[in-house]
Order: sequence, then structure tokens, then C-alpha cells
Amino acid sequence: MANFTEDQLAQLKIAQQKRYLELQEEVRRELGHSNDPQYVIGSPSDIPDDIDTALVDRQIIEMRELEMSVKHLQELEFGDCIDCDNEIGFNRLLAYPSAQRCILCQERYERAYPHESTPSL
Repeated sequence: MANFTEDQLAQLKIAQQKRYLELQEEVRRELGHSNDPQYVIGSPSDIPDDIDTALVDRQIIEMRELEMSVKHLQELEFGDCIDCDNEIGFNRLLAYPSAQRCILCQERYERAYPHESTPSL
């Protein structure tokens, strides 16, 4: 685990919780903006046309990443890059609580896998 102070760990935990709640609200808002408030989604063909499924998909993926980050923080396995094992950095994690890579590895990842930045359902 990266070497964070107790204060930094507390700040990161708050940032994780805050971002998770923001994403929850964004998903609710997007799903709630449908013209048909009575819809129930059972399959992809049931999704109303006015829902931005790509946006909801990205939000849900980030929520899952945050859930893993919270788990790793609780298990004291938090803050190391999944590619190079170097410390991700406090400021990066504070700004992007679900970050799994340091900035250099993230840049390499985005160059190598540019199609993964456009999720699909």
C-alpha cells in the first residue's frame, strides 16, 4: 500500500464516498429523465430511447471501480498502480478516487487501448 497519513486516508475515503453519491445521483437523474416514468428495464430492448445508455454505462463502471477502491482501502491494499506497482499519488486519488493507475501508466493505457474510452452497452 502507498504510504499515506491517517489524515490523507480519511480525505481519500471522503472523496470516494462523495464521488459515489454523485454518480448515484447522476444515474438516477438520467434514468428519471425518461419520458415514460412507468418503464421497467428487463432487457436492452426495453430501455427507453431518451436514455443516454453510454453515459449510464460509464457511470456504473466508475461506481464499480469505486467499490473496489473502497474495499482495497479497507484492506490496506490501496494507492498502488495496477501496472507498475508504484504509488498512484495522493493528489491524483483525491481528484479521481477510483484511479487504478499512476498518470504515466494511464497515459500508456489510453494510447494502447483508445477504444476502451468509449464504452458500449
